[in-house]
Amino acid sequence: MTRNELINLIREKQSFLCIGLDTDLNKIPPHLLETEDPVFEFNKAIIDATNELAVAYKPNLAFYESMGIKGWTSLAKTEQYLRQFNVFTIADAKRGDIGNTSKQYAKAMFDPDSGFDFDAVTAAPYMGEDSVKPFLDFEGKWVILLALTSNKGSDDFQMLTLGKSGFNLYEEVIIKSLEWGTESDMMYVIGATKAEKLEKIRNMIPDHFLLVPGVGAQGGSLKEVAKYGMNQDCGLLVNSSRGIIYASHGKDFADKAREESKKIQEEMAVYLSNC
Repeated sequence: MTRNELINLIREKQSFLCIGLDTDLNKIPPHLLETEDPVFEFNKAIIDATNELAVAYKPNLAFYESMGIKGWTSLAKTEQYLRQFNVFTIADAKRGDIGNTSKQYAKAMFDPDSGFDFDAVTAAPYMGEDSVKPFLDFEGKWVILLALTSNKGSDDFQMLTLGKSGFNLYEEVIIKSLEWGTESDMMYVIGATKAEKLEKIRNMIPDHFLLVPGVGAQGGSLKEVAKYGMNQDCGLLVNSSRGIIYASHGKDFADKAREESKKIQEEMAVYLSNC
């Protein structure tokens, strides 16, 4: 999906909602455990109920890898099922290694021969340019760099002030990575719980998309994210996982997921009207 296609999709659906498919066997409704592939059946129901309201889906690979081969099968079926819908797909893999290894990671997520054909993958920039470039070598695909995350330990490194420039480390990551990609193939992860930093970040990268987790269960404010992070093209994908997919643990889980998604989408439509 190109940048313009993503922008048009946001306008069409009046939404910049990304739904995180962090599917945990211990949290899905018990009746699904009787099916052949509980994880896929859960994901399929969530997707069927919400695809008109969401522009993106983001499976967190850890929840699938932890189940071994069965988990990988569920993930492949989920990604393949998503292809029939007009949505942007993100492999939340947080990969990043030396160039030759990253090349294999990129093939795993982007090469259809692997069984996967995601639009984007999240990557850690700590090892530098050669750990990120292999993802950008795939035409039409996106890399989403971790910049300023929403977890408690993010301050351990990301907020360190560098003596030479006076910038925080996360700012240096953004500045340096602008040499690697463009607003048409690179996004940045900026946590919603760091909303006070969004205005400064938006001034640094006015045209790039930001993937913003942390709204909902983690306490981030959609209003604040939209206020400080939105640009003329929207420029945001705001992720919600637990608040949507686990809105109910009963047989009505998909209906409740749709209800929660609808609430968010309607709020997003208001912000988009001012964009």
